[in-house]
Amino acid sequence: MQSPTYLHDLLVSTIFTEGLDAEMDLWALGFSAMWIKGADLNALARTFHLDLATRTPCYLSEILDHAIDDESRWVAEVNGWIGIVPAHGHGEFLRSVTEGGRQALGLLMDINGNAYFDYARDGRTVVSFAPLSPENWKRSGDDPHALDHLMYGLRFQISDDDVLDNPVEDPESISSALALIGRITETDIATDWFLAQHSRIRPTS
Repeated sequence: MQSPTYLHDLLVSTIFTEGLDAEMDLWALGFSAMWIKGADLNALARTFHLDLATRTPCYLSEILDHAIDDESRWVAEVNGWIGIVPAHGHGEFLRSVTEGGRQALGLLMDINGNAYFDYARDGRTVVSFAPLSPENWKRSGDDPHALDHLMYGLRFQISDDDVLDNPVEDPESISSALALIGRITETDIATDWFLAQHSRIRPTS
């Protein structure tokens, strides 16, 4: 049986390889990712200012060094979805990427300790919530409960009164957000994305 923090812990161990400060975490660095469906890579390369001629095989575990060195992004394609790390998966930019019938998911963790989950479609936010903020538990968007059928068994700080009796710690909330992304994309977040070899692409000069 997997730990309720498994996906969070795997992401941390993948991003922060040996030799980095042991105190580093996803919030200290600031982590952002997007998954987009309905757009080909050529279109997204223009949106994200990527030079496809620089495309090179890459694991997620290698992207931090490359991103620091030349601002490369990790780009993965699975089951009709394109994942990009780093990518600002929140708010207006996320919505703009979905114009024309596309879908997008975003997970953003900033250096102030905030986290945001967003699902947008056709230029509009469908569901948005802050998994770590119990005081802001209400979901927003055009259809805040559109993903309820995929959230069974997941625990966020948006749960009902049971949160007070059985608290949800931050790593479990992030694991739940990642698991939800896997359910929406119908992929295995660990095997298909975090542990698989995909590509790194440098920005246009």
